[in-house]
Amino acid sequence: MPTREQHLPTAVENLMPRALADLRELVALRSVQDATVEDPDQCRLAAEWVRQAFVDLGLTDSQLVRTPDGSDAVIGRYQGPQGAPRVLLYAHYDVQPAPPEGWVSDPWTLTERDGRYYGRGAADCKGSIVTHLTALRALLATGELPVSLTVVIEGSEEQGTAGLEQYVAAHPEEFDAEAILIQDTGNVRVGQPTLTVALRGVADVVVEVEALRGELHSGAFGGAAPDALAALVAMLASLRDAEGNTTITGLEASGTWDGAEYTEESFRSDAGMLEGTQVLGSGTVADMLWARPTVTILGIDAPPVTGAVAAIQPRAAARLNLRVPPGTDPAQAAEALQAHLQQAAPWGVRVRTEVQGLGAPFGARTDTTAFAQLAEALTEAFGTETITAGMGGSIPLTAALAQAQPRASIVMLGLSDPASAMHAPNESVHPDEIRHTALGVALFLHRLGLSTI
Repeated sequence: MPTREQHLPTAVENLMPRALADLRELVALRSVQDATVEDPDQCRLAAEWVRQAFVDLGLTDSQLVRTPDGSDAVIGRYQGPQGAPRVLLYAHYDVQPAPPEGWVSDPWTLTERDGRYYGRGAADCKGSIVTHLTALRALLATGELPVSLTVVIEGSEEQGTAGLEQYVAAHPEEFDAEAILIQDTGNVRVGQPTLTVALRGVADVVVEVEALRGELHSGAFGGAAPDALAALVAMLASLRDAEGNTTITGLEASGTWDGAEYTEESFRSDAGMLEGTQVLGSGTVADMLWARPTVTILGIDAPPVTGAVAAIQPRAAARLNLRVPPGTDPAQAAEALQAHLQQAAPWGVRVRTEVQGLGAPFGARTDTTAFAQLAEALTEAFGTETITAGMGGSIPLTAALAQAQPRASIVMLGLSDPASAMHAPNESVHPDEIRHTALGVALFLHRLGLSTI
């Protein structure tokens, strides 16, 4: 007679139509946690959809919890068999804005095209909510849930306003678990199971430059009057050297990555680099992405090219995004960036800086039983060996959970791949990533229920 494990692949396969239908419903909810972009009611509807889905699964103790930033997290609990380990499953229902420019199809309508499903949140991170549901439904189709569960679905991850991190810090006991699965990363390519073991931290810094009381005619005053926009350009140029290495005074930028490599050829293709452009930095691609700090200019306040007048600009500003590897304090890194900008300012211009968001980096333990069991389960589900990689992005909640539950084994996985275009137009997910990840998680939870961590 087939065992429960042998039934799970069929159970997941039978659930795939429902999984895609669920994803279609979730993508249609424009759950951007920014009232200036979308109707806040859309986030409420998404949160309630998620809460009801977990209630229907048997997690009757599922509630909307208001966090300090005003967003609602969905937190559900299930008590498994006596003595069973507790597992925390994480994802988020909020998404990045999706202005229609650049999208081939409506971003709020899940659309199949060439074997992938397109829509905002399909990969980041509504697809992961659906994967959680599919894994648990497959287990219920073959028996009872084998472990105790805490499900945490965040509502403001993309805004970086730290609502859930603050809630975790104030209520650490609510997040007790032996194993925590953070499902918000992805695989290095479709079909290659990948566990993420390093996340960069983040600091957003706004710099403002002021040089004059008002605009001046560039013909009458240009050449002697200080130009705020030119000063800002010079300051920003000082943040990298000619090779593209980060050169922020006081910030170490020579780390090396000792895990799986990321070939330059693959990176060029994944990043869509134009012919003749150079990969930045003196280290390997993996070094630059996962082991060293980098600063990105997110935006500049300056006159647009169209309609620009012949005037010297009295003021200019930029928003900078600083990413730092595990082992670097983002607050100290932000201080170093602010000090560097002040020192790099030319011509005595006035400079004001403000830190507008911080997120801690994270390095995962890979020596735990849960890590090994999940890697083995994903290997079986995907049919190829699980590898480890870093991720240049940040998931600040991971560090908050590690601080609240230092004995928990935290493992990171997800659905995105280089073609997913997270945060960009035409975000998509490959259905096999949902299928195989759901099966891997179901196998993991089943086996965990038969053992202890």
